[in-house]
Amino acid sequence: MPQPAEVDVVVIGLGPGGEHVAASLARAGLSVVGVDRRLVGGECPYFGCIPSKMMIRAADALAEARRVGALAGSADVSPDWTAVADRIRDEATDDWDDAVAVERLEKAGARFVRGEGRLDGPGRVVVETADGPVELTARRGVVLNTGTEPAVPPIDGLAGTPYWTNRDAVRLRELPSSLVVLGGGAIGCELAQAFSRFGVEVTVVEAGERILGPEEPEASAVVAAALEAEGITVRAGVGVTAVSHEGAFSIGLADGTSLGAQTLLVAAGRRTNLAGIGLDTVGADPSARTIEVDERMRVAGVDGLWAIGDITGKGAFTHMSMYQADVAIRDLTGEAGPWADYRAVSRATFTDPEVGSVGMTEKQARDAGLRVGVGTTKLQESSRGWLHKVGNEGVIKVVVDLDRDVLVGATAVGPSGGEIIGMLVTAVHAEVPLATLRGMHFAYPTFHRAVETALGAVTEVS
Repeated sequence: MPQPAEVDVVVIGLGPGGEHVAASLARAGLSVVGVDRRLVGGECPYFGCIPSKMMIRAADALAEARRVGALAGSADVSPDWTAVADRIRDEATDDWDDAVAVERLEKAGARFVRGEGRLDGPGRVVVETADGPVELTARRGVVLNTGTEPAVPPIDGLAGTPYWTNRDAVRLRELPSSLVVLGGGAIGCELAQAFSRFGVEVTVVEAGERILGPEEPEASAVVAAALEAEGITVRAGVGVTAVSHEGAFSIGLADGTSLGAQTLLVAAGRRTNLAGIGLDTVGADPSARTIEVDERMRVAGVDGLWAIGDITGKGAFTHMSMYQADVAIRDLTGEAGPWADYRAVSRATFTDPEVGSVGMTEKQARDAGLRVGVGTTKLQESSRGWLHKVGNEGVIKVVVDLDRDVLVGATAVGPSGGEIIGMLVTAVHAEVPLATLRGMHFAYPTFHRAVETALGAVTEVS
């Protein structure tokens, strides 16, 4: 590539959203350069969503086989992690090789530069590559999609120990005998349950008062009970004060007790990759934890700069990055919208039972000053829950703005909770009147029929 090179758009960071922007703009006829120091495709296909869900799918199959005794006779289950490791290596990640993704990007018409990209003034990017710096000038603009890294808390003694993050966990060929998971968020709970179902002795430690802190308390309670019923120890409300490793891990807790395990998995959230990308060269705050963007994904106060994905602080989800990518693509190609709307952001945690949620929690709705109504029902008391029997734990909760008679949030916990939430996402996004929802047909006997019961149970909360 000539140095310096002048193009229409430079995309720094080729996670799912960045790759989508680069390829789509190239197909639209713009000259585009995509830059990434790591694997094209980002966290999701190599270390996040896809390999972890392969692990969870396999672990769920084991759990279902173990439920045969309560439903249909007997079954012998012999876990074998080799099948999971092979599938992740061969089907999900190509042994952590992005050649196919690079080829896909280049076939779309974009050019790719592997290296550390940083802003060097308005419309200018410098990429530090193995062969030296590459200078790029973007006529139309630069799109940032630099994503996140696993956050590692500053715990005494942790640095220098052979702890894992999710990036290590998905590359395992052999499982440990015991594991402490530091962090009871979505990643921590998902991986804890998956490993436990393959025979690992697992303890989850969460500094917050409950696991799955961003979710409704009812969701946290259901999942915590399910994990404990499977033999996972859940220690919530206690922080870690020190970590040491001498052949095995010793983890000191704030209550004066300690835990021992062969392995420690740090799943304490994510940190945005904004340090060192040159924000100061365009007048943006170089110490910012997230980047403020408008409804078109333009960076506030900076001409010719867009940002998408985790770094915008709107939700560290692949679907959010892809959604924002489409918004940015429309703006960069001169389309008339629609622009970003975050009223009905949904998410799913793939524990068993699954947790699907959208919009505001009850607390968030109260804090927003709404006149709040709430309706809940236990999934196991529904017709499908009763039929499902073992593994039927769950809850449906809806949060209503009573002054407007519309849903502003909802949670679906249970088998297929991440699928049930789809209809509730539509209701929140489209602001469907409560009366309309109550007048719908809900197929019998489905899990989603419990939504009708929750809607019928809505009462005002003080």
